[in-house]
Amino acid sequence: MTRNPWNVEQGSSGSSAGSASATAAGLTAFAIGSETLGSIVSPCRRCGCSGLRPTFGRSSRHGCMTLAWSMDKLGPICRSIEDCAIVFGAIHGADGLDPTAVTRPFHWPNDAELKQLKVGYIDNEKVPVDERPELVVLRDLGVQLRPIHLPDELPVRAMALILNTEAATVFDPLTRSNNLAGLNRWPDAFREGEFVPAVEYLRANRLRTMLMREMERVLEQVDLYVGGNDLTITNLTGHPTAVLPNGFVELAGTRVPRAITFTGRLFEESKLLAVASAYQQETGFHLEHPDLDTLTAKD
Repeated sequence: MTRNPWNVEQGSSGSSAGSASATAAGLTAFAIGSETLGSIVSPCRRCGCSGLRPTFGRSSRHGCMTLAWSMDKLGPICRSIEDCAIVFGAIHGADGLDPTAVTRPFHWPNDAELKQLKVGYIDNEKVPVDERPELVVLRDLGVQLRPIHLPDELPVRAMALILNTEAATVFDPLTRSNNLAGLNRWPDAFREGEFVPAVEYLRANRLRTMLMREMERVLEQVDLYVGGNDLTITNLTGHPTAVLPNGFVELAGTRVPRAITFTGRLFEESKLLAVASAYQQETGFHLEHPDLDTLTAKD
């Protein structure tokens, strides 16, 4: 178990557990994480890091272990969104080694004025805007707030079949040679994936295309949105997400970080990071770090 520097009795989530834990502990200035279905966002949430899961195809995956060809993404894990922008500026674009990687413009600092940007939020009639702290901060920053609804009529969770089927294909040699010791839950997933009919895989991808179109209709209304239970949706559609610390809570007597996410349009990381960075500078939660001296003395 890779330990969470804020609470060493707790793991750092995954799969980029080491990247997030080392960055949160100050062992490195930044790290590169990989995400197929939450593996940048989840460890950043747990460890209080700032991270960027870029648009699918925005950065090369050459040299990284494949899990699912149509879903894998690489991005920076840092202490601040500003650092994420600097690292992303260095790694984005085609390199001729990953055929999915393309070059698109990325400008940092972004020159768009915040008051010109429309930021969506998940409509919740039970909780007024004035009672949602993150929306109050964004409104005070000058952005235009717009209520939105994420797609909810398609069987999104069932589309995870795509991930497991592609992973089973990647690891087919290990499955056939029964060389799967120490891989936790994955051996069963690999074996099950061997028996997924082509019809089911293709049907899931047709539904995925419909989901992509629905997400594009949502993002026609706004430049980006805050929050939302969208991890599976956005990993299937390839939209970029920034994650950053957003306060603290007590968990079994230990103070641990909370997080917030911002999700943007395809290939529009500049605007996404501009709003996320402004929010971070206003709230300042990224300036707090785990007390490693106390942990070291305790151990």
